Amino acid sequence: MALRPVLQFPDPRLKRTSEPVAEVTDEIRELAADMIDVMYDEPGIGLAAPQVGEAIRMVVMDTEWTEEDVEKDPIVVINPEILEREGEVSWTEGCLSVPDFQAEVERAAKIRVRYTDLDGKEHVEECEELRAVCFQHEIDHLDGVLFIDRISRLKRSLYVKKRKKALRLEDEEQAQGGGAL
Repeated sequence: MALRPVLQFPDPRLKRTSEPVAEVTDEIRELAADMIDVMYDEPGIGLAAPQVGEAIRMVVMDTEWTEEDVEKDPIVVINPEILEREGEVSWTEGCLSVPDFQAEVERAAKIRVRYTDLDGKEHVEECEELRAVCFQHEIDHLDGVLFIDRISRLKRSLYVKKRKKALRLEDEEQAQGGGAL
């Protein structure tokens, strides 16, 4: 089966607020499995359902995994909610939906988060560093916020201008029949 495509900025679906998952169904489990496949294939350490066009509050993550790792230990996070934030950290972030760009983003250094897994079990987790940043980044996606919405206007406008130019060049190339098969 083909992997789901990752929506990319400026797709308006990335700006929608996601709906809570009312019940874990077979369709939700299948979507979670698809998202895990996409996350590792891209590759990334987190992926939110809106990034594959599904406006529901579900995220997959594996903050311990690297491209060199054979071991994979993904978690599925349903209806996450940040209960507490503490401190501040600046982290260089990138995003599968924001191609060819990274920037420093200010985030809480430590968080306490509550979520449900695919078995309906509730988890409360205290985390810091990369795991805390990843939770905050992915939860932002569920709220229609991209990491570029959290950087300076100047940096964001430079990226937007560069991205629009790249998309325009892609469109021109496809119109001339130069698209890849």
